[in-house]
Formats: sequence, C-alpha cells, structure tokens
Amino acid sequence: MQLTSGLAIYLLFWVMAAFVVMPFGIRTHNETGEGGISGQADSAPVNFRPFQVIVRATLLSAAVFALFYANYRAGWITVDDLNFVQPPEDIAARQYESE
Repeated sequence: MQLTSGLAIYLLFWVMAAFVVMPFGIRTHNETGEGGISGQADSAPVNFRPFQVIVRATLLSAAVFALFYANYRAGWITVDDLNFVQPPEDIAARQYESE
C-alpha cells in the first residue's frame, strides 16, 4: 500500500469516527438546566468540546486503521470471503474441484 493510499483511507476512517464519537457527552440546555437563547434550537449543545472530539476520533480511527492494515498485510478477510452473490455450497464445491 502506498503512503498516499494509506493516508486517504485513514482520513476516511477519521471522518467516520468523528461522526461516531461527536454525540458522546453532549448535553442540551434543557438537560443542564441552563436557560437557552431566544431562537436557539432545543437540541443545540451547551458543552460542545471540539478538542475532545478530535482526540477521541483520532484514537478510534487509529485502532480501526491498525486492524484494516493488519488485515491488508495478513489477508485474513479477502474479496473471495465477501462473495454474497454465489451461494456458499457453490464456493465449497469449486474449492474441492480445484484440488
């Protein structure tokens, strides 16, 4: 895998991880008992901490990318393992025929 390909895949994992971890720990003004601003949405967060989201997304995406890269190098799950079109018995029969 080239460095640019790995970086692009890591960036995709990071963006997905950021959207996954973003709602953790967020409270609205109704949940904290604080008064809201006039015109503010009821779902607007009071305590949004972007640095915390960045750290959590970085840790999660690093772990997921490490698993992805380990699978890429070791070949635990291949494209043939993800064949959902051909029924499993046909795959087994084809493997026995090739031996």
